[in-house]
Amino acid sequence: MSVQPARPLTDKERLDWLRLAGADHVGPVTFFQLLDRYSTASAALSALPDLARRGGRARAPKIPSVQDAEAQVAAIAAAGGRWIGAWEPDYPALLREIADPPPLISVIGKTDLLGRRSIAVVGARNASANGRRLAKDIAHGLAGAGFVVVSGLARGIDAMAHEGSLTGGTVAVVAGGADVIYPEENRGLHERIQAEGLIVAEMAPGTVPQARHFPRRNRIISGLSLGTVVVEAAERSGSLITARFALDQGREVFAVPGSPLDPRARGCNGLIRDGATLIESAEHILEGVGRLPQLRESRPETASSAAPKPDEHEVDQARSNVLGLLGPSPVAVDELIRQCHMSAPAVLAVLLEAELAGRLDRHPGNQVSLRYSSAL
Repeated sequence: MSVQPARPLTDKERLDWLRLAGADHVGPVTFFQLLDRYSTASAALSALPDLARRGGRARAPKIPSVQDAEAQVAAIAAAGGRWIGAWEPDYPALLREIADPPPLISVIGKTDLLGRRSIAVVGARNASANGRRLAKDIAHGLAGAGFVVVSGLARGIDAMAHEGSLTGGTVAVVAGGADVIYPEENRGLHERIQAEGLIVAEMAPGTVPQARHFPRRNRIISGLSLGTVVVEAAERSGSLITARFALDQGREVFAVPGSPLDPRARGCNGLIRDGATLIESAEHILEGVGRLPQLRESRPETASSAAPKPDEHEVDQARSNVLGLLGPSPVAVDELIRQCHMSAPAVLAVLLEAELAGRLDRHPGNQVSLRYSSAL
């Protein structure tokens, strides 16, 4: 994402951003590449059909209408919230630093919490009684030390983390729309967080969470936070996905050890074997955070104009070469550029076209793969 001046979006820009973010095959990385190339979301929206056609798509991509975007703004406003774009002054600075920040987030509650230092606390849904109590105590201790506690509003450890930090500052990142109660058993907690803390969502209002939404939510939980604490997690659990995102984002990972006889401890014990910091209390976390290098938390200061368009003749030459090197296994974009012997702008342009055509998948670590099963 290019460096931009911190400024509020105009009403029209906000609608354009919502439309671009909701267009077919426009993920966060692609969204900002389009802004870099075309300067405004409006210009990028105009370019989408031609870019998708060049990538091999026969039909024009679906783009939300102005009325659709207006409905999203109205729905969040009716719930007492608003949308914040990534270039705006009150967008979380740490979240902006990750490789794939949400172009916009919807928020309901106390937005000033986004400007405070945060620690994530996550863990098993089917948590033990001891795990729940420990999560609540840790969250309470962190909040008492001035940290905002971030979690995912799931049952189990997440709910206890919010309960423990509600009076001191808690942020719930949800997988669906900010106005959707999920799970139903957390309705009361959801309503209390709206009143005393903050609800954050990337998805459109009214969206009911689906399995594919939770990894996207998890990267936001870790992205908002200086570090992530895992209290009870089975192997291959969502909490471990959050921990991996934290590591990829250059953040600290803390884990509570447990009995090797308890499946809910295997994930945490594995994290510790792999180098996570072993903790048993909030005090241990505070010691670890104090040793962390200071992450940049300043707002963007200088504007950058639109990135120069790549030479179209070179893009035409690169297209077959780049696509020929792609397969179902992810490959680093930098490796593609090295093997193609083409300029980076030309290779990135081909990848952008292929993604907008629905032929390309992006993976963590700036890797891409070809999607053979896509219907164009």
